[in-house]
Amino acid sequence: EGKRDRVPELAAELARLKVNIIVVAGGLRTIQAAKDATKTIPIVMTGEGSDPVKAGLIESLAHPGGNVTGLTNLTRELGGKQLELLKEAVPKLTRVAFLYDLTNPASALEVKEELSVAARALRLTIQPWEVRGASDLDRVFAAMGKQRPDGLYAPSDPLLRDNQKRIVGFALKSRLPSTYSYREAVDAGGFMFYGADLNESYRRVAYYVDRILKGAKPADLPVEQ
Repeated sequence: EGKRDRVPELAAELARLKVNIIVVAGGLRTIQAAKDATKTIPIVMTGEGSDPVKAGLIESLAHPGGNVTGLTNLTRELGGKQLELLKEAVPKLTRVAFLYDLTNPASALEVKEELSVAARALRLTIQPWEVRGASDLDRVFAAMGKQRPDGLYAPSDPLLRDNQKRIVGFALKSRLPSTYSYREAVDAGGFMFYGADLNESYRRVAYYVDRILKGAKPADLPVEQ
């Protein structure tokens, strides 16, 4: 229901039920909640956009070392390429609005470091817009409309994905070329996306579940990027 503060409670409930495997999607905080809930039940992650090694979820891609394995999708590392492709598609692009969840440390880091470097190389100006929850979107959309950016960049963030239709709807109404990290946004009417095939990622999860049910240990199953 988009109530992400309930994730630790739900993860703990699954651990108490002593399920055989927990499959987790939804980003770093969701996977971390499952990892905090159990050190023994195998966890298969998918859709994670942060570096799982840097985040402390696993020891290394080749040897995860604990009870977490699965897939990690390149998302934030592709921000520069997304801006480049948007600039290629919209040559007059100079100012890009960047919508991000202030409560997500990875998004804040992206706007301060990775995107700003890429934007300078492309001679673009990034206009950051902070949201803390879905209730902030209408206020941000109204303020953004007054500043008239040339494009919109919405990263692969759980909060933004939960409100995908509203964001795409605003971009369409404002005639704002928008770029995303996932195909579903384009299916909903967004301009373009560049990122991993999430459907293929979920299909690949079955391989990990099958191996673990047949006796393989998560610690020994390399994480795929």
